[in-house]
Parts: sequence; C-alpha cells; structure tokens
Amino acid sequence: MKKSRGRTGRKRRRKHLKSFMDGVNCSHQLEYIKLKKWLKERGFEDSNLRPAEFWETGRGLMTTKALQAGDLIISLPEKCLLTTGTVLSSCLGGHIVKWKPPVSPLLALCTFLIAEKHAGEKSPWKPYLDVLPQTYTCPACWEPDAINLLPKPLKKKAQEQKLLIQELFRSSKAFFSSLQPLFAENTGTIFNFSALEWAWCTVNTRTIYMKHPHRECFSLEPDVYALAPYLDLLNHSPNVQVKAAFNERTRSYEIWTNSQCKKYQEVFICYGPHDNQRLLLEYGFVAMDNPHSSVYVSADTLLKYFSPLDKQRKAKISILKDHDFLDRTTFGIQLGSAANNSVFFKHSGSSACWRRILLGDVRNEQQALGTAAKICHFLIEETQHVLLQISQLKKDKENLKSQLALVEMLRSEDLKILQKSAEILCNLNFGTT
Repeated sequence: MKKSRGRTGRKRRRKHLKSFMDGVNCSHQLEYIKLKKWLKERGFEDSNLRPAEFWETGRGLMTTKALQAGDLIISLPEKCLLTTGTVLSSCLGGHIVKWKPPVSPLLALCTFLIAEKHAGEKSPWKPYLDVLPQTYTCPACWEPDAINLLPKPLKKKAQEQKLLIQELFRSSKAFFSSLQPLFAENTGTIFNFSALEWAWCTVNTRTIYMKHPHRECFSLEPDVYALAPYLDLLNHSPNVQVKAAFNERTRSYEIWTNSQCKKYQEVFICYGPHDNQRLLLEYGFVAMDNPHSSVYVSADTLLKYFSPLDKQRKAKISILKDHDFLDRTTFGIQLGSAANNSVFFKHSGSSACWRRILLGDVRNEQQALGTAAKICHFLIEETQHVLLQISQLKKDKENLKSQLALVEMLRSEDLKILQKSAEILCNLNFGTT
C-alpha cells in the first residue's frame, strides 16, 4: 500500500510539474474577467485562447484546442483597437486638431494613454489599461550601468532611444500645457517624463502594424499604429509563421497560423525575423537559440585589424564604406556565415584586387579567414569579460537585477554564436592549408 501511494504521489507531482511547464491558466483572475467582458461588449467572440503564466516566457496565451496550420488564432474587431481615430474621437480630439505645428500620431497615442490612465475608474479603457505592464524592460528605460554593458552597436542605439524620448518630452511640453482646460490637476504633474516614457514604451512594444490614411491634424510621420487588447498578450517565437492583417470585409484584425500548436500549450506569433539585439531594443526580451541572431562587429573593432602600414588602408576603408560593410559585418549562427563575412577582412594587396575580394573573389582566402578568426577571438574574450562584470554587479546592484539578467542572456547567446563561429573558422582555416 505504501508503495502504491508513493507512485500516486509521484504521478501527481509529475502532473503538477507538467501543468506548470505548460502554463498556469489565469483566466479566473479578476483583471482578465473584466477585460474579456469589456471585449465582448465590443463584439469580440470568445476564442480558444486563455491568459496564462508560462515558465519561460511569463504572461502569454494558451490554446484550449489543438491548432493546425491554416487555423484562425484570433479575430479582434475594429471597435477593440486603439488607434489615432480613437484619440480624435475622445475629448483630446478638438485640442489636437487645433494645435500647431501638428502632433505626430505617436504623440497622440502617448497622450491618450497618459490621460486615460490618469482618469482611472472613469476611463472606458480601464479594463485594458489594467493589464498593461506598469514598467518595461527595454534598454531605453535602463540605468546607465546596465546600458554600458551592452555590445557597442546596441549600446549606441539604446542611448539614441533614450535621447529620442527625452527630446519628445521636451518638445511636447507646450502641447501638454494646452490641455490644461481638460484637467483639474496641473498638466505638468500628469504628463511628466516617467508617464511619457511608459506610454512611449507601450506604443513601441505592443502596437500592431495597421496603416491609416493621413489626416491633416497630424504631422507627416507614418500613422501605422494600433494597440490590440488581448491580442497583444501573444508572445514571440522565431520558429513559427503567421499571417496577420486587417480584414476589410470582417472589419477585424486577424492572425492565422502556419504552424501547429498542441492543446494547452502556449500560442506564439512571430514579430519578424529579428536578431536578439533588435528584440531587446524594441521589445525588451531575448530569444534563446534565435536562428536569426548574429553578433555585430563594430566599425572600430573591425578597423583595429587593418594594418597601419598598409599604404592603401584609406582606399580599402573607403571600399568598405561604399558597400556598407562597416555597419553590417556580423558573425552569424548559421554554418558558414562566419566564413562569408571573413572575406571582408582581407587587408593586403592592391585596392583594385581587394575590391574584387570584397565583392566575391575568394583568392587569398586563408589570410582573410585568419583575420576573421582574430576578430572572433577578440569578441569572445570581450564577451567573457563582460559576463564576469555582470556576475559581480548582480551581487552589488540589487536594483539592476532584471536589467543585468537581460544583458547576461544577450551576452551568453552572443558567446554561443562566437564560439561556434570560431570553431567553423578553425576548420575552414585548416582546410585551406
């Protein structure tokens, strides 16, 4: 009898562990009950998707039935979408139409989100606002200590994003002040920098692409945003394929899957064939074993391996710039990609000959492979050094824990790519001797 109970207990534990790994259904939680009721009032028909917490991805959507290629994942009616049309229909509309110079569609959406969040219980969008993240993990929101640990190309882009949000806030102060008649409180306290940063991240990380006709009340920046409640709970996987578009006939935004998904497993969509640097910058996460990922070689790292004694150094750098090789040299995860990039590193011979090498002539390949291997080993050492720094900072900077964890994931994935590239280069080099 004891043995039998032990087996039952083990089975129960295994079943509990499996359900936890698959995902814990959260549809009973009040915030999701209110959201589903709110969506139903706007014409959304209950699908087979349920909000759930997953071990690897956090919050997402699980399916209650097996999905086959060609199945409709979700159809969200136009009334559920938050667009610039929604903003113009609100009390903000009249102020936006009158304001000169015209605001951008992005700023209009940010302003609406801040105003509705401030309205609290009075906002008709409260059920959606309640399930939005309170904070974001994009590098634009990070502390300088964490940003400094990013690879140079990504660090530069993160700093540019930070400056972009700061400039948007600075240039929007007068517009925010013009909204004072709509609020009892001072607009300076409502539309502060942290509020705008939150709204900007909400739009940047969660909108779907949906082109809208240009309106005179907006600047000439493309109006291509739509926030999609519930649909935006779907997480990204680089290994799935979907078809997503607004259906003019049904007046709904629809997502169709080209992949299979088992019952009670997480449903994924693909945000695009993005590498991990792009995913972290734009969405605030890193995808493990991402087939699209690559390690960028910064221009200054690349130029270190050009001999200063080479009389045609300037001409060769000019060729690199002309063909955009300085900004797009990478070590990729696919076999052979390191070798393909290695031809860019040839640094001897005439510039006329070198131009042929850059454009596909693989003579002098052994020297090119050797240079690529040196750069690869340099990046491996640099990445390992940063991982040690992160390990130490995690002990000293508790407030940076989540940011450091993301840098660590990115750098660890980079290290795997670089080590594989070094192995390929070594084999290729050996083959040419």
